[in-house]
Amino acid sequence: MSSPPVAPPGWSRWLVPPAALSVHLSIGQAYAWSVFKPPLESALNLDGTQSALPFQLAIVMLGLSAAFGGTLVERNGPRWAMTVALICFSSGFLLSALGAQTEQYWLIVLGYGFVGGIGLGIGYISPVSTLIKWFPDRPGMATGIAIMGFGGGALIASPWSAQMLQSFGTGHSGIALAFLVHGLSYAVFMTLGVLLIRVPRSEKPVKSGPSAVEGVQVSARNAVRTPQFWCLWLVLCMNVTAGIGILEKAAPMITDFFADSSTSVSASAAAGFVALLSAANMAGRIGWSSTSDLIGRKNIYRLYLGVGALMYLAIALFGDSSKPLFVLCALVILSFYGGGFATVPAYLKDLFGTYEVGAIHGRLLTAWSTAGVLGPLIVNWIADRQEEAGKHGSSLYGLSFAIMIGLLVVGFVANEFVRPVHARHHIPAPQEAADVQRHQSA
Repeated sequence: MSSPPVAPPGWSRWLVPPAALSVHLSIGQAYAWSVFKPPLESALNLDGTQSALPFQLAIVMLGLSAAFGGTLVERNGPRWAMTVALICFSSGFLLSALGAQTEQYWLIVLGYGFVGGIGLGIGYISPVSTLIKWFPDRPGMATGIAIMGFGGGALIASPWSAQMLQSFGTGHSGIALAFLVHGLSYAVFMTLGVLLIRVPRSEKPVKSGPSAVEGVQVSARNAVRTPQFWCLWLVLCMNVTAGIGILEKAAPMITDFFADSSTSVSASAAAGFVALLSAANMAGRIGWSSTSDLIGRKNIYRLYLGVGALMYLAIALFGDSSKPLFVLCALVILSFYGGGFATVPAYLKDLFGTYEVGAIHGRLLTAWSTAGVLGPLIVNWIADRQEEAGKHGSSLYGLSFAIMIGLLVVGFVANEFVRPVHARHHIPAPQEAADVQRHQSA
């Protein structure tokens, strides 16, 4: 299990993205957490901030496990990583089921947030390095295909979870049964990726294409010492904070925005809105990341951050007066959110090469951990305080949206400071060649 399975002669590289998708579509369930928030708040007497805690902790653990486990993933290979992800993610749901059944909320936080979050992190980075090595000619498209699964997971999980809650009930026993079904089903689906994944036999998987190890190569240890890494860290953190602020509270947010209008939003329509956001998230991951192969990574992030700030401004000013405008702006923001995730591995490959890109990517995902706390905290805490002050509807979100605009501007500026990595951080070619040969021999 710890030896990376090498592709036999004639193995098609197009079999690798489906293997990655089976894992990412499963762990992408995290984006459907908002469907469970209202039932949990009702069944266990929680407020919005408390019900967000499992999701927040899961994102924190995603970043931390990706950062500390990135080197292990590079060393042991994608099959080992996918197996660890399967065990942790499924076990997290089973613990959460026990917590819901016994009405012990701390078990849900421990299971979904801590244990499941480790599965999220290891599973998320498990195929990235392998995909970039299989597709050195189109790294943005390759990572976009796989990572779109993480964004699209809620497209399946949101209506599926809503249907289960409707069938099983929204009490603590119904929630427990829904968690149990999730854990067992995802274990089966993720097994497909474990069985299918392969690594390329050589550094040039396509004879007419470029080598996977050509150009600048920087180790993970050196990468974190560069200003480029920390500029990208800030770019990713700001973009994720802005997107996750909507995504985590999507269902109650659209309900609040139009609660005072003649066309209020039902629970089923709110769940449908979550599914639409998931579709935009998924489409952005493949669409915008593929576009980055054509126009460049810096330009695509200018789009994500600059236009994203304008979309937030439009919602803040006019969102409560037009349901189509609110939905359209939210969909654009979530497409940029997903595109940012899918494009960043290719951005890292452009700057640091493929030598330890998986480990560098894992370290960069600590930005996601930070954003996973900041985004929901900003939106939920401010909404709770505004509600205590007697406000309601769209006025619950005005201040938090203004903060999000400011954060996107900060990210836009940080992206402008990204430059090619100085030669002193590069790995000497003989060392690089020796390391690559050692990895291939292993």
